This record gives sequence, C-alpha cells and structure tokens, in this order.
Amino acid sequence: MTKETAIKLFEQKQIRSVWSDAEEKWFFSIVDVMQVLTDSQNPQVYWRVLKKRLLSEGNQTVTNCNGLKMEAADGKMRLTDVADTEQLFRLIQSVPSKKAEPFKLWLAQVGRERIDEIEDPELGFDRLMETYLKKGYSKEWVNQRLKSIEVRKDLTDEWDKRGVKKGQEYAILTDEITKAWSGLSVKEYKNHKSLKKENLRDNMSNLELVLNMLAEATTTEISKEKKPENFIENKIIANQGGTIAGNTRKEIEEKIGKKVVNKLNAIDYLANKKELE
Repeated sequence: MTKETAIKLFEQKQIRSVWSDAEEKWFFSIVDVMQVLTDSQNPQVYWRVLKKRLLSEGNQTVTNCNGLKMEAADGKMRLTDVADTEQLFRLIQSVPSKKAEPFKLWLAQVGRERIDEIEDPELGFDRLMETYLKKGYSKEWVNQRLKSIEVRKDLTDEWDKRGVKKGQEYAILTDEITKAWSGLSVKEYKNHKSLKKENLRDNMSNLELVLNMLAEATTTEISKEKKPENFIENKIIANQGGTIAGNTRKEIEEKIGKKVVNKLNAIDYLANKKELE
C-alpha cells in the first residue's frame, strides 16, 4: 500500500495519521485519539479495555480496525491500531468523556439533518449552498456547482435504467468520461491538483466544471437515444460523451492559448481570494 504520513493536531496534541492511496482514506491512530479525549495516563490500556467491552457488546467496529505501522515516540515504526473516519466516529460515541461530548452532539445533529433532507431534499441543496459560501466560494461558482450535481444525477438515473451497478461500474464509467474530456483519469486528475479525499469537482474552475457537465450531459443524451443493453455498450457511450467535450476543450485551448485542466485547487483559489473562473 502506498502511504503518505501526516500529523494531525487536536488541541495541541498530536494524532498520527496515514493516507492510503489504494483505499483513498485517512487512517488515524486510535491510541492517540483516546489520549486526547480522555487524558488517560495509559491510553494503550484504556483502548484495550474499551475494545474488550465493545467486543463483548457485539460491536464489529473494533474487529474491522486495521493495524498499520506508525512512527512512535522513540522514532521507530511500530504497529498500532488505526481507524478510518467512520470507525473513529463510532468509537468516539463509546467514550465516556466530556471532551467526546461535543463530537457526539455534532453527530446527532448531522443525523437529524440527514433525516430532514430525506423528507425534504430541497433542504439538502440549501445546506450545501450555505456550506460552499462559508468556505469562500463565489455565488456564481456555487450555482454552477449545484447545476453540476443535477446533471450528474440525471446521468446516474440513466445508468440505473440501463442496469449499471453502483460502485465499481459507476467509477469505471466516470473514469472513462473524465479521461475522454480532460485527458486524465480521475485519479490522475486528483493527483494533478494535489488532492486526496477532496471532491474533484469542488476543486474545478468554472470552465472545468462546464466541460465536465457537457461530457456527462452528452453521455446521458446519447444513452437515452441508443439505449445500451450491457456494460460494454455503456462504456462506449461514456467515451463518446466525454470525447465530444474533449474536442470542445481542445478548441478552447487553441483559442485561449493555455490549458483548461490546471493544477490549481480550491485552496489555491480561495487563498488568493480569486473566484473559481
């Protein structure tokens, strides 16, 4: 597994973390988190006791936790239990600590908001708009981003009708579209913009977003007309839709004299107080 290590700071204490390129996830040291949340003098023992209790309760979270080598205080690489974000949130719910309480309240709030959005999907768009604006995106960019979500939903609805399976098949077709219009696979595109877990579309300029929407919208329309009957036919159509947008990209680049697909990400744009344009 290719890994990139990093140190996460929480209340001025270090939480070791490891990024997995293969799984596209951050993994965090459980012992470090336990120490921060409980101020335990022996977080290793605290974690062993908590793990035993959770196992006796039938909790499967701890049995699925990975063991990865991380740099210890003595500078040596030692095997330590780690958890991804979902596992970590579940573990935090089981920690009886005042410091864990804000996390528990936040998780409860997120759960309530998700239920509200299921009952009234418009709330989800309103909340999404608010989130983007708080991050510093311009209203023009946010409106474009929300439109891209609608275009994507139309495409996935069409894929569902054609028997495309969510997960790996969605990912393969998305990769086909992206590579056809941008010249890069999704993974290559994210690496190009120095991204990890971040959403690729959230780090596109307006022009990149427009071309991506054109690729997906075109794929949707071709699929509606040709009605593909198997995955191979869907893949061919995905390439056709992406290629049309790719040809448009090349024409634009010829006129403006520079590449449309650039290395800038949201941090670069927002740090310079520039709109994504």
